[in-house]
Amino acid sequence: MLNASEILLTKSQPATALRVLDKAALAREPAALRRQAQSLGFEAAPLALLPVTGEGGALAEVLVGAPAGNADPFALGANSSRLPPGTYAFGTPPAAPHLVALGWALELYRYDPFRPAPAKAVKLVLPKGVDAAKLHAEANASFAVRDMINTPANLFGPDELEASARALASRHKAKVSVIKGSALEKGFPLIHAVGQASPRRPRLIDMQWGQARHPKVTLVGKGVVFDTGGLDIKPSSSMILMKKDMGGAANVLGLADLIMRAKLPVRLRVLLPAVENAIAGDAFRPSDVFKSRKGLTVEIGNTDAEGRLILADALAYADEEAPDLLVDMATLTGAARVALGPDLPPFYTDDEQLAAAIAAAATAQNDPLWRLPLWRPYDAMIESPVADINNAGVGGFAGSITAALFLRRFVEKAGAYAHFDIFGWTPGAKPGRPKGGEAQGPRALFEVIRQRYAK
Repeated sequence: MLNASEILLTKSQPATALRVLDKAALAREPAALRRQAQSLGFEAAPLALLPVTGEGGALAEVLVGAPAGNADPFALGANSSRLPPGTYAFGTPPAAPHLVALGWALELYRYDPFRPAPAKAVKLVLPKGVDAAKLHAEANASFAVRDMINTPANLFGPDELEASARALASRHKAKVSVIKGSALEKGFPLIHAVGQASPRRPRLIDMQWGQARHPKVTLVGKGVVFDTGGLDIKPSSSMILMKKDMGGAANVLGLADLIMRAKLPVRLRVLLPAVENAIAGDAFRPSDVFKSRKGLTVEIGNTDAEGRLILADALAYADEEAPDLLVDMATLTGAARVALGPDLPPFYTDDEQLAAAIAAAATAQNDPLWRLPLWRPYDAMIESPVADINNAGVGGFAGSITAALFLRRFVEKAGAYAHFDIFGWTPGAKPGRPKGGEAQGPRALFEVIRQRYAK
């Protein structure tokens, strides 16, 4: 895996200068440089590059057109993929140097285990004052999240998700226990029901870290390693990306890594219900009714609304110990993407202070998130004539909101609770965000948790 410390350098060393300038600044440059720029068509347009050669034709510096005022904060750093191999340093520290450097590293990520190619050695000497440890941790956590999501489902099942959690726990001296088999069937009937048709057996992965005297923070991540839709089978066009349906679990592990690396004063718990929603003779069916761990009965309105089922049991389990903060992340609904697109995941919470903190951190960390309402009148959409609740509801409206309302039924004791309906995927490359699996929310949530508990 790409290592950020090999890309973002902390020690001063010989480097080619990156000089950021706009058209007015270019007009003030020496005549010889202006002529060279003109001959090569360089007019200091936003993010345009001009390698400037010195004596003997060696690269002397690179001119970079200043970003537009509304540019993505990653955009300046994302020029890393357009530069020739070498070591670079900004002549003058850019605005938001942390985000520029993070964009530099994130842009260089590639998932290529099946057609490996040498990594492009484009290194950046970090500007003074940048927190290199935090920067390296953020980039490496994002790389790990992307690797997990990008891995084909035949190579990443419940076993491999468990192995990833155990590897992370080993690095940070955390403890892991796993519930499966008859214990899962008895104690977590919804998780078992969703995963029972797959030969890759379902389980609940439970990782714990930190001191008991610290505030309890619990993270729950949807770990559907592949989703056929079950008996309500998806069309092939909707199934093609379903290796990413464990993106919630991957993002939760990324966030947990950040928390443990920073040694935040929390008692961290991570719960990952890991299943494959497959089709076989023992698959669960539309109209089946199950009693959840919490005791609420659930009618199955659609087997393709399986993520909220496994989260329901995991959230109820987490809620039993009344954590101070409970967060779940899940690639849950297409409705969220219809409403906000792939790059802006919605989140839901009743806690106004928590909502404000998440919104502020999302902006500051360039980790977009947007609050949608837990609109209680829509509870009527998930009523059932035969059970306490229906997992899919009727009408087809407000799908992301009704999914959030469904999950909210399983949380009562937590001090604060937030649900994140992420996509976990970048469908078209953007600055610092290559096409493929994506970390959405961990950096913003880490900042929220750091501010909330690090005194």
